[in-house]
Amino acid sequence: MSTLITKVRKRQIAQTVDAGNRLDGRALTDFREFKIEQGVIGKAEGSARVHLGNSDVLVGVKVETGEPFPDTPNDGVMTVNAELVPLASPTYEPGPPDESSIELARIVDRGIRESKAINTAKLCIEPGKKVFVVFVDVYVLNYDGNLIDTAALAAMSALMNTKMPNYEVKDGEVKIKQGYTPLPIRSHPITVTVAKIGDNLLVDPGLEEEQVIDARLTLAINDEGNICAIQKGLAGFFSPQQIIDASKIAQEKAAELRKKLKW
Repeated sequence: MSTLITKVRKRQIAQTVDAGNRLDGRALTDFREFKIEQGVIGKAEGSARVHLGNSDVLVGVKVETGEPFPDTPNDGVMTVNAELVPLASPTYEPGPPDESSIELARIVDRGIRESKAINTAKLCIEPGKKVFVVFVDVYVLNYDGNLIDTAALAAMSALMNTKMPNYEVKDGEVKIKQGYTPLPIRSHPITVTVAKIGDNLLVDPGLEEEQVIDARLTLAINDEGNICAIQKGLAGFFSPQQIIDASKIAQEKAAELRKKLKW
């Protein structure tokens, strides 16, 4: 997900961050403005589009019947896929998912899964035989930094907008009935990525900032303010104290975002 950036520009960004500022005037722990639209795809069971700064992510959710995993026969299934649409960035190419899209999907999936956001037991139709499968498809439409938080927010917003069909089991077959029921949501995780530039920690890195960060730590925070998932990215490292500091920053920012979202 990188583009070429000059050494002079890298040095300028690092020096600005060292002074406690950002190129766009934000403080180190300020998020960019965001906008959420729900129900934007008419044929999907749920959908949402999120703009975070100029990053733009669309998520569609489909709900179909399928088989449960052998080790969880009483639970429905959720799967997350991500596509980096070529028009979103000059660095994106058409073709099968690359490492970046796979990583994006896995981090979004983990935050939702580990927070137990969906009551998967209520997606079970017949234990061991039939369950509802929730497909979460993430489409990156414009890349301007911090796709992880943007995609996670869009995915959760889409799930909150999702309806599952009413049904009955008759003569061993699942019959879909008229009407819909809201997807059984019981937690609303918020994902916050903390980036490290030099010895400084910041949130919501923009496109140019992402080209110079040494490492990132992505944390999913549940309704109670507890960390339910954590993922470290890139080749740099965090000291033990920086991990503690990053965790506190993520919890504080998640609480702030939650008030704005009114989740």
